[in-house]
Amino acid sequence: MTNSTRAGKRERLAGAAARILHEQGVEKTTLADIARAADVPVGNVYYYFKTKDQLIEAAIDTHGRELRSLIDGLDALPTPQDRLKALVGGWTRQSHVAAQYGCPTGTLASELDKRDDGLDRAVAKVMGELLEWIERQFAGMGRADARELAVALLAAYQGVSLLTNTFRDPALMEAEGRRLERWIDSLA
Repeated sequence: MTNSTRAGKRERLAGAAARILHEQGVEKTTLADIARAADVPVGNVYYYFKTKDQLIEAAIDTHGRELRSLIDGLDALPTPQDRLKALVGGWTRQSHVAAQYGCPTGTLASELDKRDDGLDRAVAKVMGELLEWIERQFAGMGRADARELAVALLAAYQGVSLLTNTFRDPALMEAEGRRLERWIDSLA
């Protein structure tokens, strides 16, 4: 087996773990579920990940890589206001996923917080990266209260994700997304 084949299976397992953990939750997900979703024989999972916790950590890393990729794309937009509104628009476009499963990172953070293994701090780091990026955008808009605004924006998204999932109603997130875009415009 070549290194690229190994890396490919490892990445498939990590990506599948991120998706299946989001869809089923940490406690309900088995290694076999993840192996099946990654199209990898379950016996091979142990070659790459010795424990379910290692797979959860790989899923958190996947969330982090996806976030950094998203941020790289948003940073190509001309103004902080455009970047923040594009972030909100991206959230809104995922309203049907949020209605079914909630926010991928937020629900994982909530589940891991109930455990005593340190993985909650790893997912908090990913959420912290997003919070810091949002803060930089508000600071770039000349806002002295950039941190408070960043917390308000991320809290609004996490709150509406929970409500959208609870009521299984994507329209809630879509309406909140429009409100958040108007709010961002009002702060410019």
